[in-house]
Amino acid sequence: MIFSQFGNKFTQDAGITRLMNDLNQGLRTPGAIMLGGGNPAHIPEMDDYFQQLLTEMVASGQLTETLCNYDGPQGKDTLIRALAEMLREKLGWEIGTQNIALTNGSQSAFFYLFNLLAGRSEDGSTRKVLFPLTPEYIGYSDSGLDEGLFVANKPNIELLPEGQFKYRVDFDHLNITEDIGLICVSRPTNPTGNVITDEELQRLDYLAQQHQIPLLIDNAYGVPFPGIIFSEATPLWNPNIILCMSLSKLGLPGSRCGIIIANDKIINAVSNMNGIISLAPGGVGPAMALEMIRRNDLLRLSQDVIRPFYQQRVQDVIHIIRRYLPAELCLIHKPEGAIFLWLWFKNLPITTETLYHRLKKRGVLMVPGHYFFPGLEQNWPHAHECMRMNYVPDPESIEKGIAILAEEIELAHQKVA
Repeated sequence: MIFSQFGNKFTQDAGITRLMNDLNQGLRTPGAIMLGGGNPAHIPEMDDYFQQLLTEMVASGQLTETLCNYDGPQGKDTLIRALAEMLREKLGWEIGTQNIALTNGSQSAFFYLFNLLAGRSEDGSTRKVLFPLTPEYIGYSDSGLDEGLFVANKPNIELLPEGQFKYRVDFDHLNITEDIGLICVSRPTNPTGNVITDEELQRLDYLAQQHQIPLLIDNAYGVPFPGIIFSEATPLWNPNIILCMSLSKLGLPGSRCGIIIANDKIINAVSNMNGIISLAPGGVGPAMALEMIRRNDLLRLSQDVIRPFYQQRVQDVIHIIRRYLPAELCLIHKPEGAIFLWLWFKNLPITTETLYHRLKKRGVLMVPGHYFFPGLEQNWPHAHECMRMNYVPDPESIEKGIAILAEEIELAHQKVA
């Protein structure tokens, strides 16, 4: 069988498919310690809330109505109206229903937006997506229809007390050339937990407007919901910004609901793409989110339940790591948000790809760092010294995994001693 050029590109092995296969197998393999995937925590209070909400929606007929009818290609209009009203009231954003579209998950949204605003144009020119700060989300890497769609800027690395560090945008070397069609940044960042400052974000917004290109902010973990941010961060939107949000990290990844907030031209384009590719986004997640807004629960639960859970869990896990791995062997990116820790094994004598395979043989699943540098042209040794771990499993499992990780790190150093 001969595949098309499209077929060959999108059927090849990719970092994101490896991660999702590991996630699927790890969640269903007895004894596996799943520290690699992006599944959010099963927070008991949130699980109970969703169970009760769905029970009430079944009893009222809302769930049946949602399951048995199509929504429009822009997404469930009742949720879109409620979201627009909430964001106007809570954040003062001047938006209406023409500024919001839903997608079948944020991954679909990124595929739409990257290929809408970059790639080959009608006039034959090619435009690219610029990541002003790497590392970045693994799922971006293979989402372009054209090869070479992404370019990236290496960060400045600031060393911090207590064996921590932080990536910062290197504005002195941020080169926005004429072939850049979109700037994209995540806040907080998967994989590192980095939250770029308000000042950095405003500066990127200014540069994007100066070059007349959109700024895409991946806000899957951010404010105002699900609010998994532990530092000061002010939400930002204007008609030149494309803000992508999600229901996944509320605890609803199976709902596959992404939210795009943008100017009406972008929203109209996304709606048409939805219609052509999937007819309409799924409705169950949006129906649940609509009820959460009506009950004033969406922002309340984000602030009072979700954020405190993750903030406590990440501190507990850092204490576990430090019992097994001192700063001389493992630096930790300052955890400012999201559901991951980014570990830097400085001067590790093996690559983290090799370390990944050694850990996997012992039932511990993590993600090697080199997958998180989409668009970075040079082979940066730092990328092969880092790994991402999910800190949401139960602390007992995490400690078992960290103990095995520490043993493998020690063995790697011993073999070259």
